[in-house]
Amino acid sequence: MSEVAPARPASTVVLLRNSAGCMETLLLKRNKALMFAGGLWVFPGGAREPADIEAANGDLNQAARLAAAREAEEECGLRPALADMVQLSHWTTPVVEPKRFETWIYAAPLAEEDRVTIDGSEIHDAMWLPVAEAVAQHEVGELGMLPPTYVTLRALMAYDSVEAMVERERAITPPEVFPVFAQAGNQMVVLFRGDAGYESGDGNREGPRHRAVLNGEVWAYQHEGVDAAFPPFITESQQ
Repeated sequence: MSEVAPARPASTVVLLRNSAGCMETLLLKRNKALMFAGGLWVFPGGAREPADIEAANGDLNQAARLAAAREAEEECGLRPALADMVQLSHWTTPVVEPKRFETWIYAAPLAEEDRVTIDGSEIHDAMWLPVAEAVAQHEVGELGMLPPTYVTLRALMAYDSVEAMVERERAITPPEVFPVFAQAGNQMVVLFRGDAGYESGDGNREGPRHRAVLNGEVWAYQHEGVDAAFPPFITESQQ
């Protein structure tokens, strides 16, 4: 077996604002020349640096927030307040990937509509759009994104305001997600805990389905027949 690459700590922040009865989010398009997620739409974020830990006086949770806020400012010119950030989830890259991260995903409201200024290096484009529209555009193949981005957006569709999102998400325990890549027939799938094939890595194994399925360039989330110990990342109203 080849050696598993260590997962580097990283942070991402979903920037949100209220707009006409819905939430809008800021998505950034990565430079297509980049090896990791090149050309895909992402939330602002990046690796945690030693300076973040130093600034947080060794508090790793605070350092994760600092990293997310710093990266947002570097990539799009917007810096959320640390106290306003609420953790949504924690994802760790599958072990088969050569470049791996364990990523804290936060959401944060923006108090005012500051101007977006992309760095022009890692980030080549940016846009605000309603969360539901971002999901809809991905599902018709117009916005390429990775599973954590898609699943996070689908989960956020439950909320019609930033205030409702913050109140609810602060009251629940963020899920820890450790996906497993597999094949199911001729499709790539990402298996989550509770899926029949999760432990074996066999995407064709019959039984409960807790996975994201790649259809062309579009992800679809499935949670069917899964034990209650493995609740869905997306509620029934969002599926």
